[in-house]
Amino acid sequence: MSETASLPTGARMRQGSNIGQPMTRRDGVLKVTGRATYASDNNPDGLLHAVVATAAIARGRVTHLDVDAAKAHPGVVDVMTPENRPALAQDPDAKDHPFMFRMDLLQNDTVRYAGQPIAVVIAKTLEAATEGAALLAPTYEAETPRVDLDGESFEPQVVGPGAPARAETGDFDAAYAGAPKRIEATYDTPPQYHNAMEPHAIVARWDGDRLSIDMPTQGLGMAVGRIAGLFGIPAENIHIRSPFLGGGFGSKGLPAGPQMLGIIAAKMVGAPVKLVVTRQQMYGPVSHRGQTRQTLRLGMGEDGRLAALEHHTLASTSRFDDFVEPASNVSHTLYAAPAIRTTHKATRIDIGTPGFMRAPGEATGSVALESAVDEAAYAAGMDPLEFRLLNYAEVEPISGKPFSSKALRECYGKAAEAFGWARRSFEPRSMRDAEGRLVGWGVGTALFPAVMFQAEARAVLRADGSGVMETGAHDMGQGAWTALHQIAADGLGLSMEETEFRSGSSDLPDAGIAGGSGHTATAGLALHRAGEDVIAKLTQMAVNDERSPLYGAGNVGVVARNGRLVRQDDESRGEAYAEILARAGVSEIEGRGQGAADPAEQERYAMDAHGAVFAEVTVDPDLCQMRVTRLVGAFAAGRVINPRMVESQYFGGMIWGISFALHEAAVHDKRSGRIMNANLAEYHVPVNADVPFVETILVHEDDPHVNALGVKGVGEIGITGTAGAIANAVWHATGRRIRRFPITLADLV
Repeated sequence: MSETASLPTGARMRQGSNIGQPMTRRDGVLKVTGRATYASDNNPDGLLHAVVATAAIARGRVTHLDVDAAKAHPGVVDVMTPENRPALAQDPDAKDHPFMFRMDLLQNDTVRYAGQPIAVVIAKTLEAATEGAALLAPTYEAETPRVDLDGESFEPQVVGPGAPARAETGDFDAAYAGAPKRIEATYDTPPQYHNAMEPHAIVARWDGDRLSIDMPTQGLGMAVGRIAGLFGIPAENIHIRSPFLGGGFGSKGLPAGPQMLGIIAAKMVGAPVKLVVTRQQMYGPVSHRGQTRQTLRLGMGEDGRLAALEHHTLASTSRFDDFVEPASNVSHTLYAAPAIRTTHKATRIDIGTPGFMRAPGEATGSVALESAVDEAAYAAGMDPLEFRLLNYAEVEPISGKPFSSKALRECYGKAAEAFGWARRSFEPRSMRDAEGRLVGWGVGTALFPAVMFQAEARAVLRADGSGVMETGAHDMGQGAWTALHQIAADGLGLSMEETEFRSGSSDLPDAGIAGGSGHTATAGLALHRAGEDVIAKLTQMAVNDERSPLYGAGNVGVVARNGRLVRQDDESRGEAYAEILARAGVSEIEGRGQGAADPAEQERYAMDAHGAVFAEVTVDPDLCQMRVTRLVGAFAAGRVINPRMVESQYFGGMIWGISFALHEAAVHDKRSGRIMNANLAEYHVPVNADVPFVETILVHEDDPHVNALGVKGVGEIGITGTAGAIANAVWHATGRRIRRFPITLADLV
């Protein structure tokens, strides 16, 4: 339905006092006092502990497991292997839609990657299960693995969650050949692995064919569907509780193999089972950001205007599944070249299947694109910001669609002014600080599509005038409990204190998936419309009741605000919700709402959030030590529900950009295929000392087309400008253009 379709003639809802306010987290007290219950905090009676034994080779087969030795341990209850694993109703390697990945659930003795589950030990204590897993002492028949991009490649039909692998507008070959100025450069990005504070976990309990689960998930409805299919039970027999996640970033969008093994183990032993993967086990079976090699070719006229842009990506995928990082597709949208070609190829290697990791495609693609654009600007003899503004896209270049809204010029201007960009010298290695360190300033453009999924919500207005809003939403630290509660309260015209917000459970209306920076827009719209539905029903009661001061007000309009309905033309005439319900003898009113994109608007407009990030780095000229010392980002992402939460998301994304540019990479041993740094001691992520002064600027943007709330996502866009800005700043400081990430001290020596 449209935004006001359910309201009587003349009735309109007015924004309340909650949306747009910088409210603190509703879950903050629970978290700082330790009362927030995460999945692994649950300990039902009779609980057993399960530990996954994983493969130490990357390719081959398991030839022996010493199950007798493991079972001889006094605390071990049972050992699950491919020989005795309970049967499943669905093949774990089945795949019938893009959001379903093949899983390793002990279906055979084949090893497809290092870290793959090969057995599960169930015991009375975690210590006993861990010791039992060690006693299995597996032996293997190993084959030579391959874990790099150098090898035979293929051209996929789709990339990412189903986007075309190839797109083109104009004649790139002719435009590039005729361009008087050209650059060509290749950039390598490494595999990056999920390291959320909370690892994947599950507590599973069976009662006949009914299943109760505690697990972190970004998609309750999708998890229920996948589990129902695997175990051949009705979806209504499955109840998942997931009130809190200690980070998700895409890895918890779908159930992971180890979580499913916990459910199977509980079925096998007939008791509740808890399984929590170790930090080392995060490097393999729970998806990751695949490595890429990206080649960009840019052709320009004498005036610096882009004539041609080609972006080609070679990405890794596993031997047994298909997920290809859609890195090239970021070049569809940002710069106004009349000829654009984007292509992808993939190489199958012996790894766990890559998947969704914060800004999948945009993070990897933008660091290459923004580096190449910087190289083109220098080749054209232009300031990098001036070059970007010259090639500013007024419509989406690849499609020709107008943007639903685009305040990128304002982002450039506000961030540049706050950063002091006008003082930047043109030539690299020309700026120093008071201590004699080389100083570099770089800029990067941020972009992320405005994505929406599908969601449902339920609203109830109670006899006392208070409200209840329900949707199975997910809070993984981004502030969903708070932002969605604000939308829910405004939808009912109540304060947050008068509105109970329920989420995080699969028995509530399906809120879709918390991913793609689309959760607030999708679940929020469903909540907004559920509140609309309730207010429409309440208004109908009042305007048709001769005893109400609102009788006959349908033609002039009714406003819902502060727990009251009032006439739009005379706000002194109105009454409280509770009065209307009491006179009608109604104990409560229920409303329903759905959130989804408008296909007609999506067909008509390109919908994206935009931003600009400016970075300062210093480099010791003798030791080549690098430090990011300043980051300033300005972002336009439609209507802001909660500025405090939005700033927090931008900060997190920009810090991840530091990680991408200077720290984060998994290192494979090419001989064994194993990851050599599968721990947080050697897999580097930024710590407090690495995080500089960070400033974010929220640029106002009204978008009447993206959805009824005008909301775009903010969770992922911060990475997309930051990593490129830092890489460009390193070049400006040193004169060395590093095209392999992360940039390290060794690259500058």
